[in-house]
Amino acid sequence: GWDVLVDALGGHPGDIVVTKRNWGAFYGTDLDLQLRRRGVTQIVLGGIATSIGVESTARAAHEHGYHVTLATDAMTDLDAEGHRNSIERIFPRLGETGTTTEIIELLERTHG
Repeated sequence: GWDVLVDALGGHPGDIVVTKRNWGAFYGTDLDLQLRRRGVTQIVLGGIATSIGVESTARAAHEHGYHVTLATDAMTDLDAEGHRNSIERIFPRLGETGTTTEIIELLERTHG
């Protein structure tokens, strides 16, 4: 049941649900197609396993040409050193980083 969304995250009509079966959300899914169909150019990432799933998805998003923003307080990892390495060394090379509050405030100022 790890791939079943809890009711609080049930979403909205028209939401796209992509079930990833590998480390990254782009590999083996139609995520890139779904985003491009909608003209999406910017993605914000968070998640579990910072040094595995989030980092793999961020790398692929960067390689696909998306503008990547990483919500560093909306991710975690079983390995504290791996988490720190991703946030401090890898993510700044792939996109912008910030807290969820900083990202939401920026979005409100630019799209408010």
